[in-house]
Amino acid sequence: MTGKERREQLLDVSRALFAEKGFEATSIEEIAHRAGVSKPVVYEHFGGKEGIYAVVVDREMQRLMDHIVEALDDGDHPRELLERAACALLDYIEGSTDGFRILVRDSPVASSSGTFSSLLNDIASQVEHILGVHFAKQGYDRKLAALYAQALVGMVALTGQWWLEVRKPKKDEVAAHLVNLAWNGLSAMEHKPKLRSRS
Repeated sequence: MTGKERREQLLDVSRALFAEKGFEATSIEEIAHRAGVSKPVVYEHFGGKEGIYAVVVDREMQRLMDHIVEALDDGDHPRELLERAACALLDYIEGSTDGFRILVRDSPVASSSGTFSSLLNDIASQVEHILGVHFAKQGYDRKLAALYAQALVGMVALTGQWWLEVRKPKKDEVAAHLVNLAWNGLSAMEHKPKLRSRS
């Protein structure tokens, strides 16, 4: 194998192990054994378990972000964009289950810029921009778009984590229910909501 091919092989093996066992339970010895190389080969390419994990996480975060951004590029009606975003996340979970498992696990080596939470914040900023335009057209306070973007992205992401394990109902049905809750709630929003139990 060339150096590049070996590096890719080590990343594939490590990705499968991190998804299966998590960061803590995966060892350099096991990565090397599954790849059919010695431990020094792994150290030579990545410097250690933290290095290889960081590359795996970065790749998965980029893959998911590309998926979401691509979904938000087409269409201009907010409901259609919401549908596309929900479907994009569920498509990623279905097509890259190992990658999603890695992203949602906590890791001691994940920096504040390399966590699932930070990725969701990046996605929420994209959604915030879209909501801001919609809010301005409808006469809502545009400054609240950030709050609603966090709520929508959080709802879809947590539902995605749940669906990862149960896989029922079918993906499109889950997306339809997410959009139903979010859109029907958004379409009847009050301009200045108040808590009825505290008035």
